[in-house]
Amino acid sequence: MRPRFLLDTNVVIRWLYEPRRLSREQTRVLTAAEESGEPVAISAMTLLEVVTAVESGRVKGQIQDILDQLSVSVRFQIFPITTEIASEMTLIRQSLDDQTDQVIVATARVHRLKLLTSDQRIIDSRLVAVID
Repeated sequence: MRPRFLLDTNVVIRWLYEPRRLSREQTRVLTAAEESGEPVAISAMTLLEVVTAVESGRVKGQIQDILDQLSVSVRFQIFPITTEIASEMTLIRQSLDDQTDQVIVATARVHRLKLLTSDQRIIDSRLVAVID
């Protein structure tokens, strides 16, 4: 089954550790995906952001435990950063100055996925369909 949704890093962390902080619509989408066995996608960039968040103390937990949860679970499909995604980044660079956001938005655009995010800069950019 092909994913229809890409999760921004903030949504991944909230889903794993603080589900009450997800919006009602994000919770609905994620619950429906989980109940139907539909995987959700994450960018490889999210793995790097999660490691940084744990190392900085913003997220509690063991890095390897979190990475195992993301890589082993059938509910997550990790999308690598490809040349097509890198090329797409060049098209959106003017609208988003954060390189991490560029990678995640470009990944959603290339794979034609809706992005679950709470990042207002991404939402305001209107570069990709979002569920906020």
